[in-house]
Amino acid sequence: MIKANKLAYEYIRRDEEGNVEGIIRALDGVDLEIKKGDFVAILGHNGSGKSTIAKEINAILEPTEGTLFVNGLDVSDESKIWDVRQSAGMVFQNPDNQIVASLVEEDVAFGPENLGVPSPEIKQRVAYALEKVGMEDHRGSSPNALSGGQKQRVAIAGILAMKPKCIVLDEPTAMLDPGGRREVIKTLHELNKKEGITILLITHYMDEVTGADRVIVMDDGKIVMQGTPREIFSKVDEVKSHHLDVPQVTELAYELNKRGFRFPPGVLTKEEFINALLG
Repeated sequence: MIKANKLAYEYIRRDEEGNVEGIIRALDGVDLEIKKGDFVAILGHNGSGKSTIAKEINAILEPTEGTLFVNGLDVSDESKIWDVRQSAGMVFQNPDNQIVASLVEEDVAFGPENLGVPSPEIKQRVAYALEKVGMEDHRGSSPNALSGGQKQRVAIAGILAMKPKCIVLDEPTAMLDPGGRREVIKTLHELNKKEGITILLITHYMDEVTGADRVIVMDDGKIVMQGTPREIFSKVDEVKSHHLDVPQVTELAYELNKRGFRFPPGVLTKEEFINALLG
């Protein structure tokens, strides 16, 4: 679905007066392969390059060096940009930036309308997308009347109605409360498992990645760790060396192990913690 080879991106940093201060290498020789149907999470502190790679996948930015293919399409081919964006839909932090209509169903229909999809099919796509994100009862509502989590699910429905093979989400829960975060993450897992949609989730919330198939850790524009959530969070000290935390329950088990307890490495959930404690 996504294949990068020695992918790099550079930009010029300027001071307040517009003078060139230097060149920043936001991505530095990234090799990446994500297969169809994968649920992959990318972690990294601010400036690590994780949001840059999302924009590359959606053809918002063009590679400085290397290659990047999305669904077999070269993102550097200007004639294929809209095909790339239809293949890999993008969901951003703030759902208000993606909601453009006064009614939920109109907003979800916006993308397919711009693709020239016939009206009867648009209606089908809107109904399908709203049902898949659990928002069919709100199709006639104003987005302004919705909670943050509901708005973000509408934003996801708007992408889903365009029938992408992959959805890239750049910190989609950063502006939501815990309830809204849970709504969105649950929706993503359902779309991945039931619809086979490839999910690329960029987040700084450690607990959101425990259900992913694979976790990628980025630092200084490079991929520095990758593996299953358990493999990654078994290496607490290494994760922290990249200015990241681990899930709270993983941290607790790790600290208790230092005091003589025997928890398995990479405890990910409260249930695992309790079972290990009682066992």
